[in-house]
Amino acid sequence: MFKIKNRKGLEIVGEILIPKKSIGLAFVLHGLGGFRQQNHIQTIAKTFFENNYTVVNFDATNSIGESGGKYENATMQNHYEDLVDIVNWSKNQEWYQEPFALAGHSLGGFAVAKYAEEYSEKVKAVFPYALVVSGELSFEASKKFKNQEITNWEKTGWTTRQSASKPGTELKLPWSHMEERLKHDLKPNASKLTMPVLFVVGEKDESCPPQHQNIFYDLVPGLKELHIVSEAPHTFKEQKHLNQLKEILDNLLKKI
Repeated sequence: MFKIKNRKGLEIVGEILIPKKSIGLAFVLHGLGGFRQQNHIQTIAKTFFENNYTVVNFDATNSIGESGGKYENATMQNHYEDLVDIVNWSKNQEWYQEPFALAGHSLGGFAVAKYAEEYSEKVKAVFPYALVVSGELSFEASKKFKNQEITNWEKTGWTTRQSASKPGTELKLPWSHMEERLKHDLKPNASKLTMPVLFVVGEKDESCPPQHQNIFYDLVPGLKELHIVSEAPHTFKEQKHLNQLKEILDNLLKKI
């Protein structure tokens, strides 16, 4: 377990898994309103560890894990900056290695892909699982699959939902979150992703649907794979889907 302060003075809490003979380093980041102990995040972290990677798995700020901040202040930029701050802190640790692998789900997928675009020379491979490709595409999916919800959100200024991972936890976001989201787009710098890139998405993902993953996949120039998991939603919860997630990542790690 570790605790550090991010650039805004908020506490980031995480854990480090160190195998007996580490062959690499991986950073794992959950999505919006998530936390490091969710089953799909643990599945990813454990798969890296079982392949002898040192794993840094942490709770982003402004979420529902152990780190500081308020969910209503969550933005794509804040999520990304937490990843940058964690990597920069790690550079002074004895277990730090370059190049390293990155894995993230949804908003975490955006963050790891953006980091790989910005610092491609440091990244060995990137695993954006059900990533948010751009704010525009995210808004498009919301209008298609959740039109009434997005209309009410814009009209009232707030959207509220119950956390599926932590029952009883209410999650409220202001409309400014969507306005900030619309400023982000991974597509223009996709050509910088020259390292191996592994895309995974659920067939029934309504937040970051397969067609959006295909758009970004087609722009990535290097070694790449896209796996669409049959019947799976945005966040994998059924054991059969988690097993497929593990197998897909495991197969990639044995290739690189």
